[in-house]
Amino acid sequence: MALLLASSGHGQAAATTDVDAVPHLDARGKAGYQQFLASPVPRAFAIAPGGAWGLSTEAGTTDLAEQEALANCQVNSRQRCQIYARDHAVVLVAADWVRSWGPYKNAAEAAKASNGILPGERFPNLLFKDAKGRPIKLSDLRGKVVLLHFWGSWCPPCQREMPDLARLVKTAKPAQDTRFIFLQVREDFATARAWAKKNASVLPLYDSDTTRGDKNTFKLADGGQIADRAIAKAFPTTYVIDKHGIVIFSHTGPATDWQQYIAFLRDAALRSGK
Repeated sequence: MALLLASSGHGQAAATTDVDAVPHLDARGKAGYQQFLASPVPRAFAIAPGGAWGLSTEAGTTDLAEQEALANCQVNSRQRCQIYARDHAVVLVAADWVRSWGPYKNAAEAAKASNGILPGERFPNLLFKDAKGRPIKLSDLRGKVVLLHFWGSWCPPCQREMPDLARLVKTAKPAQDTRFIFLQVREDFATARAWAKKNASVLPLYDSDTTRGDKNTFKLADGGQIADRAIAKAFPTTYVIDKHGIVIFSHTGPATDWQQYIAFLRDAALRSGK
């Protein structure tokens, strides 16, 4: 990802025509951006963390184009959409982009948050085990930014994504305020760990205590259970949880280039939990 210059809003390190410089876009998003580039002004293109995007190419003014692009992006994302480019200029500033997961809740606000899996909600307090079988509650990790990843070795998209996630873990490992928790779904821990070892993936694997077959629930710290589909409609699914246990990002399916999320994780580690 080419860094945008933090200037008055009009500086950029990449040309407007550089499709590959637009962060988080998959092939479909890049095609949408090419459509934006091929359209006459006024025009605008909006993006959100995770790959959502929206464009406007037929509005009467640039201001209206921005409003329409943001609206078209926002219907596809729970993250805050921002204008990446308008007319002939990239206008997104790097500092604004990496803070897209904010504003973060303070302790008082977090204490009032409802339980759930949406941004701004407190993630269910899962109970799982480390590699040595010791129990861990998700709430034990308060004070850390947690990337929580649900996967299965039986899942082809999960398999394809793992090398990229392994690179992310390796690159971000020096960050003491960040933890990575990979929980297997619909298979036993031994099977998941054997696959990782066979594929030379050094991964932060934890045992969700699920097994192959009909067991499709996760344990909760209060003794209850929650269906895996209540957390993940598809696999893989990833959440980022701030230092107060509040969801700040979620993504269903493989993400495009996890390395692009390092700056987001560092921002959350620095600024959340106040």
